[in-house]
Amino acid sequence: MRIAEVIGRVTLSRSHPSLRGARFVLALPMPLEALTEDSDKRGEDVVVYDDLGAGPGSLIGLSEGREAANPFGKVKIPVDAYCACLLDRLSF
Repeated sequence: MRIAEVIGRVTLSRSHPSLRGARFVLALPMPLEALTEDSDKRGEDVVVYDDLGAGPGSLIGLSEGREAANPFGKVKIPVDAYCACLLDRLSF
């Protein structure tokens, strides 16, 4: 799981029927130096499936790959990045 900052929403005109009830957000993964030293350095933007309600500026826990589809159980969902949690604060 990586920590990422939400920078916006993705608008779709159509989506797969299994993805109803949630939305997609655009997030930038944050390396350790961005978290500890307030650096502006960020990773490449990622489109993330979000059913928790993350908004711009929110910090989220981002799971990717096969782990991103695990919350859906045996139902096959075409998701590559999933918002697993909303983070209120970080402590190092």
